[in-house]
Formats: sequence, structure tokens, C-alpha cells
Amino acid sequence: VVYSRVGQESRRLLLLLLLLAAWEAGNGQLHYSVSEEAKHGTFVGRIAQDLGLELAELVPRLFRVASKGRGGLLEVNLQNGILFVNSRIDREELCRRSAECSIHLEVIVDRPLQVFHVDVEVRDINDNPPVFPATQKNLSIAESRPLDSRFPLEGASDADIGENALLTYRLSPNEYFSLEKPPDDELVKGLGLILRKSLDREEAPEIFLVLTATDGGKPELTGTVQLLITVLDANDNAPAFDRTIYKVRLLENVPNGTLVIKLNASDLDEGLNGDIVYSFSNDISPNVKSKFHIDPITGQIIVKGYIDFEESKSYEIIVEGIDKGQLPLSGHCRVIVEVEDNNDNVPDLEFKSLSLPIREDAPLGTVIALISVSDKDMGVNGLVTCSLTSHVPFKLVSTFKNYYSLVLDSALDRESVSAYELVVTARDGGSPSLWATASVSVEVADVNDNAPAFAQPEYTVFVKENNPPGCHIFTVSAWDADAQENALVSYSLVERRVGERALSSYVSVHAESGKVYALQPLDHEELELLQFQVTARDAGVPPLGSNVTLQVFVLDENDNAPALLAPRAGGTGGAVSELVPWSVGVGHVVAKVRAVDADSGYNAWLSYELQPGTGGARIPFRVGLYTGEISTTRALDETDAPRHRLLVLVKDHGEPALTATATVLVSLVESGQAPKASSRALVGAVGPDAALVDVNVYLIIAICAVSSLLVLTLLLYTALRCSALPTEGACAPGKPTLVCSSAVGSWSYSQQRRPRVCSGEGPPKTDLMAFSPSLP
Repeated sequence: VVYSRVGQESRRLLLLLLLLAAWEAGNGQLHYSVSEEAKHGTFVGRIAQDLGLELAELVPRLFRVASKGRGGLLEVNLQNGILFVNSRIDREELCRRSAECSIHLEVIVDRPLQVFHVDVEVRDINDNPPVFPATQKNLSIAESRPLDSRFPLEGASDADIGENALLTYRLSPNEYFSLEKPPDDELVKGLGLILRKSLDREEAPEIFLVLTATDGGKPELTGTVQLLITVLDANDNAPAFDRTIYKVRLLENVPNGTLVIKLNASDLDEGLNGDIVYSFSNDISPNVKSKFHIDPITGQIIVKGYIDFEESKSYEIIVEGIDKGQLPLSGHCRVIVEVEDNNDNVPDLEFKSLSLPIREDAPLGTVIALISVSDKDMGVNGLVTCSLTSHVPFKLVSTFKNYYSLVLDSALDRESVSAYELVVTARDGGSPSLWATASVSVEVADVNDNAPAFAQPEYTVFVKENNPPGCHIFTVSAWDADAQENALVSYSLVERRVGERALSSYVSVHAESGKVYALQPLDHEELELLQFQVTARDAGVPPLGSNVTLQVFVLDENDNAPALLAPRAGGTGGAVSELVPWSVGVGHVVAKVRAVDADSGYNAWLSYELQPGTGGARIPFRVGLYTGEISTTRALDETDAPRHRLLVLVKDHGEPALTATATVLVSLVESGQAPKASSRALVGAVGPDAALVDVNVYLIIAICAVSSLLVLTLLLYTALRCSALPTEGACAPGKPTLVCSSAVGSWSYSQQRRPRVCSGEGPPKTDLMAFSPSLP
């Protein structure tokens, strides 16, 4: 029997158009085709050229082809970029009875990472003949069977597809039987004999027939089975089922003992000839016998094996009902069991390729990993979606079918998060849904994007003068948030000129520890403030750095003795000579000792003492404790010696105190013998000098008030500027206490010349400080 192929050609054309549309929308996917059983080396396609890759870059970019479960069938020649057949391809082994059969290839290249998807369709050839379950089938048919009785046969099977598996049957010529045409239902392989002439056992007890199956391939292939029909006598009525075909839906994974269907056949005979025994046909496959059992009395078919939709989507069971007559008769029916899918397969999740670690300055969209997912279930149960751990700077992008790319979605900062533990979850659409997870650790590689940082922009250091050379005065420390060599910090001075000398002649800094050393003894009288900058620089490429300012205050020590100012004209041998009239009264200023101290503060605060005379003689003079003014203590008389040699001890308030001695020669003369200048001076000493002392007292009080306000302002500024007291160097003393002078005190300049304050900015400034004596 030959069937019309017009409808099949229309379906093939429609399928071809659908495949062409899918290829156009395949997002760059390549499609090739090759016939099964093609020889080794058969050309498939110019894959490198079609993917837009240069032949010269295939090897450097690590061009490779991966095929899940299909390794070795196809290969690429890296010299010419041609995809060829590498080993035998058997479509029936790859895809069994599936109408569509293709090999999916993943083409992966690195630097940068790219992935391409290639489908190679395997075309079927007619290399499998039709095969019957057995080479011979025995049939027992009663001679009383009416005309047009049907006797089912098991059809042949062909491992090919399409026209190569389109079978036609023909029966050897005979006068009793004709061949029944199979139905259009693809699930039913119905085939049978139709009785066209009544049987007569006495005339023909046995009938031999040959059934031939021919496929639609070119060339055609055939298969045959011999039919041995034994004609039985007696029993007039065979068992008859309600229907010839039963269709049942059965959920997969049902437990053993589940009822599939209860069959019911009837026989018009009585007694044993009407008693029916149910059984499976001998033609059914062993797989069906292992899955199902039929009760011979009740006709119930129950499950006795594991029913798996992924193993088989349907089962065809041929059931016989045989009566118990002496010459038993049989009736037949087909039970089509359609297995329904249950969501019993967990999605499969696999990382195809990883590109780790990722730099923290990687651009958005950088591909980190390629992920494939699959599910053996069908329909919504096999529809898989992927999700990623929330609140991470990455996202999943669907690229092709069940393929995803893990890409960078937002900027990275290694200093905030150095690694991410990502969990990819694949979940199917079943109810309830099943899911699987896969974890990947993404390490963030460091780049040099952080400069070394100091705890504060400026430090104040106090160092005593006359320190030993190489003394450690301070340690700077900077912290770099980067890692490894990007966080390796070294320190250096910002070189500049300090007066006429280089900064590096005063201080140095250790490159690794950040310790600052004074290379030579510092002199407060030469340099009160040394301000400079230290640079911290990391070892990154390019390196980053930052500066910190150090203000080094050189604290004064009492290393300068008081120095007497040059005597006025008329002195001899460094002594001051004064002529004093006999007639002067009490408190008359006869001379003034002037001295200065190069130190500052208490170390420069001078006091004057009059040394007692030789022999214990009573001297009618005294010296002002802080003014240095020598004045009379009483009126002079004839008992006083005409000449007095006064020794004035000048002493500072340092620890220990340093001193100097001044000699004053006082000669008592008559009023007419005193020089005019001296007379004028003596006359003016009583009036103007006394007035000047009063003015100085008020001036000292005013300056003291202003100095106190200035000191208070500096203390408040320092407290606000620094949260803690600055660290002092190993050579630094305690901070000196600054006070103002009292009404009986005096101002003292540390030097007649202006002291140098080297801060690096602006001209030197005068250091003027006020002190108060500890004596009443």
C-alpha cells in the first residue's frame, strides 16, 4: 500500500520556513548540516570565517570548541578555520526517534572572552531497514470466525525518521486474508489481517503468509515476518472487548499497584467457552512487561515498575482475552498509556568558563562567567529561570536559550569589599518548583587608587635645643587602603631652603619607618621654629602620595650667660666711672647697669644684686633688683669714703642660673666739681627718672594684660586644633610656662638683634615675652 505524500511535503516546507525564521532570530547563531555516517574529514563549514574571526588569532586567543556529551564528533582545523567530521556520526544513536537532531557546539575564545553557539543538524539517511519483533508469528483462528474478522499484528519499526521511516506493508497473495491499513494516529501502530473468505480446517488446516514492510527511503529497505495460521475447530464465538483501542493518561512516578485501567470483554458462549482469561500479547516488548501487570481474572492492569516520563512518553499494550473452550478463541484490544510529566527533575546548573579575579576598575558589562542550565522535564516543568544573590554589583544576562552570562553591573571598590560569594539559583516553572544552586567566589584585584593618608594634616613637635646629633624627634605614619605593593609606603622630605642652608642639613626621615631625626644640634637663638613637609608615597604604578606638615619648635635652654652692654664713655678697664656730689639725697640714681641675655623666657629674665664691700664696710648704695639702677640709700656725709668700688652681680633665672659681674666706680665730689652733664643728669634723675619709673609701671601693666590675652588666645587655638597633646620627640622637654611681669618686674629682650623663626613663609618675627619674678 502506497500513501499520498502531498501533505507530508507541505509539512516539510512549513518546518523548513520555521527553521529559517529561527535561524534569522538566533542572535548570531550559526547553523550547519551534515549527513549521518559521513566520512572522516567531511567538510561542514568555514566556522572561523562565518564567526568573523581572523585565522591568525585562533591560536593566540585559545580558540576551542566544546560540545556537551558530543566530544570528538566534530573538530576545527586551526590552520584554515574549517569545521569537519572527526568521527562516525550515528543520528539514531544521538537522537533516537526524535524528529530534530542536531549537535550544539560552544565556540569559546579568550582575550577578550567571547562565546558563540553553533548548531550542526544531522541529516538522516536510510541506513536502517524495517524490523519486526520476531521472524515468525503463530496465529490460531477458529474456522467459525465470521468474515471481516480482524486479527491484530505487531507492525515493524524503523530507526530512521521522516520518509526513511514511512513504512508500507504488503501481504503475500492469498485468498483468505487481506491487510488492514494502519490508522492515522501516530501513537497506534495498528496493523492486522481481515478475513475475506471463510476458513475450512478440513480444506486448509494451516496457512503460510509473508508480511513485508518497505520504508520510503532511497534506496528502499525491507523487512519480513512469516505468519503461520492454524485453523481451529469448535468454539463459535470469540471474546469481544468494549473497544478495540483504549487511551489512558498516567502520571509519572506513581507507586506500584496503581490501577491503570480495568478491561471488560464478553463472550456469547456459555460455560468454559464463555470464561475469559486476560493476558498480554506475546508481541509486546519486555519493557512493557516490566512496567505493567494484568490480572488474568478481573482484567485490571496495574503498575509494577517505575514509570518515568523522561524514559518513555507512552506505552502500547496489546491485551488478549482467551476463553476456556476446548478450542479456545481470543479477542484483542490495544491500551495506549500516555505518561504525563511530573516536575521530578532538579535543574542542572554548570559554570562553563570563569574569568577571575576581576580588577576593581573593570568596566561595566565585563563578562565574569558563562553559565548553562537545563532541565529534563517538559513544558513549564522544564522552563528554567536563573537568579543571583541580591545586593551585589553583578547581574545575570540571558544570552541564548538556557545560557547566561555573569557580568559586572556596578563599580567595584576593593577597599570596601575585597571578595564576593555569589550564589546562582536555577528554578523551574513547576508547581511546586524545584531549584538548584551553584556558588562562585569572585575576588576583586587591587589597583592603586588610594594615596597614603596621614591621621592629621599637621603635627607640632617640641625639641630642646642643643640636642645630640641624630636624635629621634618624631615619627610620621601614613596608612594606605590599597594592598601589597600599592600599600607599601615610603617617606621622604620635601626639600627646601632654610635661610642659606638646605632643609636636609637639619633633619632627615627614614624611608621605611617614618622616623624623623635631627641631624645636628639645634640652637633656639638661631632657629626657633622649623617648618617642613614630609611626603608619603606608595609603590604603585603610577605611585600616589600625600604630604604632612611638621612644625618643630626649638625650646630654649639656659646656655647663654648675661652679657653687659658696653660702658659709657669715661669708663676704664670695662668699669663704669661715675662722679656723685656729696650733697645728693636719698634715692638719687647714680648709675645704671645694662645687660642682655641671648636666651628667652626665664632664661633671659635678669636680676641685679650688689655684692658686699670688702672689710664689711657699710655702703650707702643699693641696686634695683630688676632695673639695674644704682641709687643712694641715705644722705652722704663725711664718714663715707670718697671712692667706692661697687660690684654688681647680674644673674638670669635659668636652671642652673648663669651670671656676669659689672664694676661701677663711684667718686664723691663737691657740687661744683661735678661735670655739667653729670649735674644735669643728677638733677634730672630725681624728677624725670622718678616720673619715668611711674610711666614704666603703667606700661608694664598694660603690656602684661595684652600678653595674657595673647597667651589665652593661643591656648584656646591649640586646644581646638589638636584633640590631643602633640607627641614630643625623644629629645623634647616639657612645655615652658609663660607669665607676665609684676609692677616691680621688667621686660627683657632675649637679644638685641631679632631672632630668626624659620617657618618657610614670611620674614623673621620678633619674639617678645613677659615674665613675673617669683620674689615679692
